[in-house]
Amino acid sequence: MAENQSPYLLTKDLETQLKELLAPIDLFELERAPRKGLTDLNRQIVDARLDARDYELSETREEQLQNARQARKRLEHVRKDILTASEYNIFSAIDVAQLSANVEHIIERLE
Repeated sequence: MAENQSPYLLTKDLETQLKELLAPIDLFELERAPRKGLTDLNRQIVDARLDARDYELSETREEQLQNARQARKRLEHVRKDILTASEYNIFSAIDVAQLSANVEHIIERLE
């Protein structure tokens, strides 16, 4: 992840990483709990990307702060969903460490 990228582009990169890691997994072959977790993760990362976009397009500082709070909250859910997915051996420990570091970097960029 580039140090000077915007939160939106960083979140978009994270979404791409997640989709690449999840591409070989057939959701319909999973048990109910991991399937729900991955569905939630997919929804949360898309929403986080949209929140980061809204943050960057904010017209006032108040609106920007509100969008930053929402984006951070969703990114925390993404981090939680990544950890939950790792409990079902969907992500390796290395994947979890890398993805979590990326989430933390994005959160730090949301001022």
